[in-house]
Amino acid sequence: MASTIPDPLPGAPAAHEATAPPEHRAGRIEAHGIDHIPDAERRGRPRELFSVWAAANVNYLSLVIGGALVLMGLNLWQAVAVIIAGNLLWVFTGLVATSGPASGTPSEVITRALFGVIGNRVQNALVGWTVSVCYFALNLAAAAVAAFALVERAGIPASAGVKVAVVVVIAAITLTISVVGHGLIVKLYLPITLGLAAAFAVVAYSVIGHTDFSYTPAEPLTGLDLWATVIAALTMMASGPLSYTTSADFARYLPRSTSRKAVAGWTALGAFVPSVIVCSLGAFAATAVDMTDPQRGLETILPGWFTPVFLLALVLGTISINALTAYSAGLALQAVGLRIRRSVSVIFDGIAAVSMTLYGLLVSNFLDTVSNALQMIVVLIGPGMAVYATDVVLRKGRYDGLALTDETPRSPFWYTAGVNWAGVVGLMAGVTAAALCVNTLYTGPIAAALGGLDLSLPAGMTVSALVYAVLMRNDRTVLAARAGA
Repeated sequence: MASTIPDPLPGAPAAHEATAPPEHRAGRIEAHGIDHIPDAERRGRPRELFSVWAAANVNYLSLVIGGALVLMGLNLWQAVAVIIAGNLLWVFTGLVATSGPASGTPSEVITRALFGVIGNRVQNALVGWTVSVCYFALNLAAAAVAAFALVERAGIPASAGVKVAVVVVIAAITLTISVVGHGLIVKLYLPITLGLAAAFAVVAYSVIGHTDFSYTPAEPLTGLDLWATVIAALTMMASGPLSYTTSADFARYLPRSTSRKAVAGWTALGAFVPSVIVCSLGAFAATAVDMTDPQRGLETILPGWFTPVFLLALVLGTISINALTAYSAGLALQAVGLRIRRSVSVIFDGIAAVSMTLYGLLVSNFLDTVSNALQMIVVLIGPGMAVYATDVVLRKGRYDGLALTDETPRSPFWYTAGVNWAGVVGLMAGVTAAALCVNTLYTGPIAAALGGLDLSLPAGMTVSALVYAVLMRNDRTVLAARAGA
């Protein structure tokens, strides 16, 4: 937002809408937080969303995950099939994004329709903010691993102190993008996408030249072991798309009349294409090099002159995805009810994520941390995405943005004492079902009865969607939205 006025505090949209100028320039700190975006300030085209999501999905973590699928015991084409299937869930991210232009508010406010004004504060604190910060930390750790190698190539030993400094610098760059906000993200991510595409074209050329396309593990998985591994791999792949219940944050500046199909399509396609390509490159590479240490393994097959460029591309791609994550985490913190500016909330989130990252890098094993975290997070984010997507379908994508910003008992989304129990029960039912079926850090009773099959993803999402749909079928706000009121 091109304005020198400060970010509006939560709960005061009317005053901001009266004073904010309509320009939306990349070089000024965005003035809007979780308040409603007036129609006069809406602009842009849905195709801009492609580069936003494409830049965010060309990253080191995708290479790590792709390689991990082969390390789990899948053959190459089983791994590729899992990559494609898991990334199809970006359709949900696209569907949720359509609620942004419809309401002119971010996801963190739209979910008041799901959980009620007060219930949504709790949901944003326990699910929205926590998940965002965890992903920030995971991606920051991934970027740091590549940056450590770059520092060492410059002749600087990667001591603990140097590692801390590198993490802080990467976080500072990321948070700068997030603080400046939406305008910079939209303008910056197209050239980033083009640059990353060029870099990964070179990676693809080198990796494909060394790939064993007939690769099969020494002891191929069969029967129940194969299915258990495939399902666990799908769960890990799905964690990325399902984590972005915040996709409306980046579409809310589009005009209200923007085609919903275009918003959903450009969002999903922008994430799906690069994620499939980069994850597949990770799987291809795992047939030729040791992907337990992806960065060092890939160095053995990349041209020597290109290695520093590759490492910089990994860092840049991860900064791109983390800038989106930090942006949404800042909005989530505002939606919890803290009366702080968006820029301040983003910085607070960054401090929390840096602390988690340093623990993951200096204390824990990075690859194990990634695998366990992605699989466990699905217990929360799968049901959360299912409830949100179901709500979009029930309301036919119609949301009253101004009504959503009303946090008083007069709000149509106040429900019962500020809580929409349909959303709470739907979410908790799904989380409970997922927890009973999970098999990662612990084995749930249903997973144990099925010989270790982890059905937490389909069970959690299906139960949440069905329970929420049944409980909300006669809700007055849903009926009003469907009638076009």
